[in-house]
Amino acid sequence: MSYLLSKPLTLAAFMALGLVGCNNSSQTATETAPADDAAATTEPAASTNGTLQKIKDSGTIVVGHRDSSIPFSYIADDPNQPIGYAHDLEMKVVEAVKQKLDMPDLKVRYNLITSQTRIPLVQNGTVDFECGSTTNNEERQKQVAFSNGFFEIGTRLLTNTNSGIKDFADLKGKTLVTTAGTTSERYIRQYNDDNKMGMNIISAKDHGEAFLMLENGRADAFMMDDVLLAGEKAKAKNPDEWVIVGEPQSFEIYGCMMRKDDPEFKAVVNEALNNVFSSGEINSIYDKWFLNPVPPKNVNLNFEMSDNLKALIANPHDGAQPQTATAQ
Repeated sequence: MSYLLSKPLTLAAFMALGLVGCNNSSQTATETAPADDAAATTEPAASTNGTLQKIKDSGTIVVGHRDSSIPFSYIADDPNQPIGYAHDLEMKVVEAVKQKLDMPDLKVRYNLITSQTRIPLVQNGTVDFECGSTTNNEERQKQVAFSNGFFEIGTRLLTNTNSGIKDFADLKGKTLVTTAGTTSERYIRQYNDDNKMGMNIISAKDHGEAFLMLENGRADAFMMDDVLLAGEKAKAKNPDEWVIVGEPQSFEIYGCMMRKDDPEFKAVVNEALNNVFSSGEINSIYDKWFLNPVPPKNVNLNFEMSDNLKALIANPHDGAQPQTATAQ
């Protein structure tokens, strides 16, 4: 996480958007093999050795996706077709790349990523970019590049309504689960050590596994980004048994992730996102995924857009979360 608050702040209001899912890909099967490396050319359509050139030469754009980051990027009914708010934005970028390269028949290859593999797979060229639930922070900026932000969250806790846990101070001696490779995992381990909480911290492979551990009683609470907790709660057997609690320990911005030192490709990504923002289309996208029933259980997250997100959409930027957070 880019900024850890010395004192919990009032929770940033939750967000809601709905993107018109546009997926014109001619290849939709999820693959884990890296895209073929392409030889550099001198054509002006893309920078030599850059991502656009790689895409042009291979005829394929490789898109990273998650399988359980509801409602951003996940699998519901079709195992070969990711869906979600961030995925819809990702497809807007794909359309922009098609136009930039004048390749309307450009193939799209989906490649599954996790919290632990997403940065290496972007760095080594396995995927060309990903838009999911990846926090933009200063540490990650040393490894990859980020687009303008498209969401803002606060990190909180999901727990059973009868657990007695109301805030982070109540975790003393408890078992907590979080997702491996996330900023939440790093934060809660440091919090545990600094405050001598004596917690048993479990790192799950993904958000779905983390919630399953909570649901099955193996953990007392699940720490993660508030909106992702809302997604897990929505798909629970009995959503009313679960509650999101605690003052947020950080506020973080999600962005699309791509390789560093490729300004031309980053410009295409940002232009695609900014067009969605400035046209107002982002509002219908938000409504679709956060204020209406979503697959697989057609549960409504009822996650209103925060003032912080509204400000981010009005004035897009690619920086990490500022050193202050707006109380809401």
